[in-house]
Parts: sequence; C-alpha cells; structure tokens
Amino acid sequence: MRRAPESIWNFISPIVEGLHYQFVGVSLGQAESGLTLRVYIDHEDGITVDDCARVSNVVSAGLDVEDDLLSGEYFLEVSSPGMERPLFSAEQYAEQIGQTVKARLLVPQAGRRNFTGVLKEVDGDEISLEIDGETFNLAIRDIDNANLVAKFSRGKS
Repeated sequence: MRRAPESIWNFISPIVEGLHYQFVGVSLGQAESGLTLRVYIDHEDGITVDDCARVSNVVSAGLDVEDDLLSGEYFLEVSSPGMERPLFSAEQYAEQIGQTVKARLLVPQAGRRNFTGVLKEVDGDEISLEIDGETFNLAIRDIDNANLVAKFSRGKS
C-alpha cells in the first residue's frame, strides 16, 4: 500500500474531519482481493468498529458521487492507525521521534529501499533514521510507505 494521490486525500480529509475524527491518512494499493483504499482515522477517545462503519458509509457515498477519483471496483477499508501507525506527514513523524520506524522508499538510496531504525530528527520534509550507529536522511516525498514498529517487552510471570 502506498500513499494515495492528493486528489483522494483532498476529497476524504474534510469528510473525516467533518465527522469529528482525526484524518491520519489514506493509502491505495493492490491487495489479494483487488484495488484497496485504506483510510486511517483516530480520535482522542479511541476508535470503535462503529466509528469505522460510520466513516466508511459516508466516504463510500461520497466516492460513489465523485466517480472520477477512482476508476473501476475497489475495496474501502476504514481503521484506526493501530500500534504500527502509518506515517504520512512531517508532523506525524515529529510526534514519533525516538520511536523505531520502518520506511520503504520509492527508489533506492545508498543501495537500499528498506530502512528500519530509530527516528532521530525531522527537519522540514526530511527525516533522519539511525540504523546501527549510522544516520540516514530520507526525504518524506521519496518514502513509499512508513510505519511505526511495535515493540513488545516480556514481563516476568
């Protein structure tokens, strides 16, 4: 899944915010079941299945009217960002400094497309990831998709 085109963002964002949810982002990609549009929402009180259904119904109705945004059949998924929250904007990255981030680039940099490391800094439209003591600066516009890496600790039984 990759970031959806701006036209889709610009259409969906005000719908989600008009329903009093935080619009986290939207991705578009080919899944096993076909073209999938995934909308991520959040709320200070958390997200329930009913919240997702509400947003899904309104977004779906809007997309049915604006049929030039997506051609052909697609599957619409609405969910909370979850523990492995996707990251789309500089603001979202800035909120996660110190966390482990996994990023896949559109084109290779330093001979690789996949980077997993600790987010050290956000400077304008660029992030810095520290991986094994080395710092990699990645332009946000070059990131195909990125998300937090969930960490689990073992407690004593």
